[in-house]
Formats: sequence, structure tokens, C-alpha cells
Amino acid sequence: MSTPLAETITQLRIGNQKSLVDFYQRSRHLFARWAQRKHQLPADKAHGLLQDTLLDFYDHVADGRITRMPEDLRAYLYGMAQERIAAQVPAHQPLPAAEASRRQRLLAQFSQLSTDCQQVLTYFYFRGYHFEKMGGKMGFPNATVARRQKSTCLRKLYDLVRGGYEPMNSGGA
Repeated sequence: MSTPLAETITQLRIGNQKSLVDFYQRSRHLFARWAQRKHQLPADKAHGLLQDTLLDFYDHVADGRITRMPEDLRAYLYGMAQERIAAQVPAHQPLPAAEASRRQRLLAQFSQLSTDCQQVLTYFYFRGYHFEKMGGKMGFPNATVARRQKSTCLRKLYDLVRGGYEPMNSGGA
């Protein structure tokens, strides 16, 4: 994956699965060969297993069970697939259409926020930074300013979700 690992985790947490789709497209043939050699799975079953494993990985990131990107994503996912085979886990059920749609809308609304607001919310909610650290990273004079910026940005996102805020892409938080 060409994006920095922390950015990839952040994008996954807000619902952007592009990195996983790219991984699937690049790796599905290699994975199928591995699954055939190790577990005698035909290619179509191996592709389904990889899709289910990627969805499990995504769910683990989204709900906070995975907070850092594994250094070797391929090995990590192959391990997850191996565990899935050993446990004979049934095929993954896709998200209900309403939840998938909700996540896509939220991602679109998040991307309408200014870059600074996206960064503030990412630092606080996805990386778990406290206000002092966030203030230092963003160049705020103190933790109180960071707290206020986070509150302002969260209000803007809430207003976008509710349909009452017109974003200004001028860069400021």
C-alpha cells in the first residue's frame, strides 16, 4: 500500500475501503495459489476467502480491535485466512445496504470538512491524541484551543450530517 500506514488506518476507520480493494486486486491470484497449495481450495473459493478475510480486517479496524497497521499486511491477512479456515468460519455476510450507505454518506460528509478539521478529528478520534498532543501537532497555543477546535469541527460534521452546514474549503478549522 503506497499511503502511509497511519493514513490507511484512518481511511479505513472512516469507511474508505479503497486500500483493501486495491490489495484484493493486486493479491487475489497469489492468494489463490497459496490457498490451493496449502488448503486445496479452488480459485473461486480462495477469492471468496480473501474477500471475507479483508472484510473481517476492515471490521476489526472500524470497531477499534486493530489500532495500528500491521507491518506486513500480506502475512497478517494470510494468518487471518488460515485461522478462518481452521475455525471453519462461514462466509462473511455483507453489511446491510442501509449501513453501507450510511458509512459512505458519512465518509462523503467528512471529506467536505476543511483539511484542518479532518486532521483535528482524525488526531482525536482515530489516533487517540489528548488535547495537549493534538495542540502541539496542529500548532495551537494550548490544549484549550485544541479542545475548542475539536468541538467546532465536530459541530460542523454534525451539521453536515443533519444537512444544515455549507462547508468552506478555505483551509481553516
